[in-house]
Amino acid sequence: MGDHVDRKHLRITGKHTVVSDPHVAIAAADATNEPIIVVTQAYGPRGHNLVGISDVSFDGFPAVTLEVRAAGRRGLVHLSPIHGDSRKAGLVDFAPGTTCELYCPISGQPLDLIGEVDDDHAATLGAQYYAIYLTSHLSRGSMVMVSNVWGHFHSRIVDNFELISAWANRADELADEAAAAEGALALTCS
Repeated sequence: MGDHVDRKHLRITGKHTVVSDPHVAIAAADATNEPIIVVTQAYGPRGHNLVGISDVSFDGFPAVTLEVRAAGRRGLVHLSPIHGDSRKAGLVDFAPGTTCELYCPISGQPLDLIGEVDDDHAATLGAQYYAIYLTSHLSRGSMVMVSNVWGHFHSRIVDNFELISAWANRADELADEAAAAEGALALTCS
């Protein structure tokens, strides 16, 4: 585990050491022995579980699944629950920079809008953060904030109102990486 984590752009704040709830797991990477944050519970805007609803997994951890609509298409995207890991499965061939609509695959409701992504390039991309909640209480104090722009690797994990992990890959670096990866969704749960 951990071979796919983008450590260059991932910042774990240290607050992860006090996480005791089962919705976020802390694991050590095999090679680096640095902590890895794994989302083990995730909920849509009506409280439906988004983890393990398919048979897709990453390093033994069940995927977080969303419905994505963009460019006249819609389908399921299965995201790695390992924060900083860009792997995904399902509908994954959108062009980098495509603005996506993000939905709960069970209720069909759009994910809750949190606000604008706060980087220099996000404004030109129109990137916004959307909520994947970490508990069935649907609190903004415990959530994964994900970007709605395909290939825009920005996400944050907040638990008990504390930022515990942030993944932000600059847009200029992303262009080369996204092209090499044949497009990727910035919803790494990351």
